[in-house]
Amino acid sequence: MHDLTALPALLGGVLIGTSAALFLWSHGRVAGISGLWTMVLAPRAGGAEARTTAAWFVIGLALAGLAARLVWPAAFASRWTPGLGLALVAGLVVGLGTRVGNGCTSGHGVCGVGRLAPRSLVATGTFVLTGMLTVFVVRHLLGGR
Repeated sequence: MHDLTALPALLGGVLIGTSAALFLWSHGRVAGISGLWTMVLAPRAGGAEARTTAAWFVIGLALAGLAARLVWPAAFASRWTPGLGLALVAGLVVGLGTRVGNGCTSGHGVCGVGRLAPRSLVATGTFVLTGMLTVFVVRHLLGGR
């Protein structure tokens, strides 16, 4: 990450925060991806209008990612690609953590912290500490990079 500059990171943060605030203001719902996915996939979650809004939000995320990849493919370059088994296990662990934590990092970190929700403050602190611990273990105890 030697080419990381502050301006794109700042711009991305402003765009994410603005979109989350606009979604809350216009729809009265937190823009947490796990909650929106639940609305899309669960027939009884939120009603038809909320389900349609959630579906368009999720579709918009996918289209924005595709557009970003087309415009700036180098941002998605990686020398590491996990095998299918590892990707499936990682996805299941993330899904389990989202269920246990009653929301995902976007819902707690972006939307919940901005509203000073106590549950989100604790969850986000837990995410950050767990990430720091994981980096320490991988780099210093397991000898990874």
